[in-house]
Amino acid sequence: MTQTVTLEKFRVPLGNQEIELQQIDHVEGGMSLLRIRIREGSRFTVFDIDCLTAKHWSEVMQRWSATQIDKQADCGK
Repeated sequence: MTQTVTLEKFRVPLGNQEIELQQIDHVEGGMSLLRIRIREGSRFTVFDIDCLTAKHWSEVMQRWSATQIDKQADCGK
């Protein structure tokens, strides 16, 4: 049995995909996971990742977005 808590839900401006970030906790114990659900029409892509993978992913995304904000005036708006 698992407990799922939605952390954030938003739409991507280009492509209109719906992204939902959830915390997944196993009631009987074990590690928590971050579930990333991407919905494109009727199709779903789901990733369940551990905290170290989430940290790595977020660091790469932050580095990339920081370089893009300087290049694209509309990126941060």
